[in-house]
Amino acid sequence: MSTHYEVLGVNKDATGEEIKKAYRKLARKLHPDVNPGEDASEKFKLVTRAYEVLSDTDKRANYDATGNENGNGQTGFGGGGGFGGGGGFGDIFEQFFGGGGAQGPASRTQRGRDALITATIDLADAVAGTVYPLEMETAVTCKTCEGSCCRPGSSPVTCTICRGAGQVQRPVRSFLGQMMTVETCAACRGYGTTIDDPCIDCNGQGRIRERISKQLKVPAGVASGTRIHLANQGEAGPGGGPNGDLYVELEVRRHKIFERDGVDLHARMNVPMTAAALGADLELETFDGLQVIEVESGSQSGDTVRLTGLGVPRLRGGKRGDIIVHLQVETPTKVDAAQRELLEQLAKLRGEEFAEGRMENSGGMFSRLRGKLGNLGA
Repeated sequence: MSTHYEVLGVNKDATGEEIKKAYRKLARKLHPDVNPGEDASEKFKLVTRAYEVLSDTDKRANYDATGNENGNGQTGFGGGGGFGGGGGFGDIFEQFFGGGGAQGPASRTQRGRDALITATIDLADAVAGTVYPLEMETAVTCKTCEGSCCRPGSSPVTCTICRGAGQVQRPVRSFLGQMMTVETCAACRGYGTTIDDPCIDCNGQGRIRERISKQLKVPAGVASGTRIHLANQGEAGPGGGPNGDLYVELEVRRHKIFERDGVDLHARMNVPMTAAALGADLELETFDGLQVIEVESGSQSGDTVRLTGLGVPRLRGGKRGDIIVHLQVETPTKVDAAQRELLEQLAKLRGEEFAEGRMENSGGMFSRLRGKLGNLGA
């Protein structure tokens, strides 16, 4: 079996430029566009394979050291560098002759684009779920031509330039001489057919833009940023092609009472001082109706009351979150004479008419501070 050097007709110590020059000379002679013979085609493959190995420094060094192009005792085209692997004949052909053969005519029928729109809902809708009316402008299949792109009663005509191939051959000059390249047919834009009598409503596109309405089912538990996927409800494709997909991204409005944290809802409730001291039942309007908030006697600001199972449902099932009510005790800023008298009586009964502020676990820091100030003023 001939070595790669023998195939190219060069010595083993040939330079890279000499190898390239030998390959070009043989390629001009053996290329299938120039020499259609079967024997020439096989020789061209051998020449190309030899050039691929010897023009690569690493591959050539490995070939010289092992006697084969794979470095594993195997020879021929079955190794990793053969026609079926990366590189190989296809890459060399691409480099010198501008790509592969004809691909056939393109199809006018194409899938439509995916669409993304935003829908804004209330928190109540996120908690309970809803059916949201969508209004959108999108591409729909033309009803007049039903996506054919042609005026009713007519049809596409085979292109007279490429005869339906969608591509044409053009002669070009290269270092190998005059070659034939394949280009997209400009007359039919690669479709292989022309539309001589296009639909007047869609201008030969097979689709038009139209404002449409849809009903979007919003499940309970969604949050801002949740995307709902509607398969095949996006834009209609050109030439009667299938629709793309529609994605609806949800935005949940802020609520005047509740603040969401995952599946829990938080609310702040102002509690009168007397109600906090004596205890009381206060009412809170929730998404499940009016609920009673039990304020225990002696409640302080920052205390919480939990309403279990009245929060947001989990999107993929499971129990609901909770409503957590944060209490804020209100101290009156203005009192009339009668109220002041009652408060003074209460303070006297509780021994608080000369009350001194204290830090928790401080051992009476403010009390000691007041005593020092009193001594300074004596």
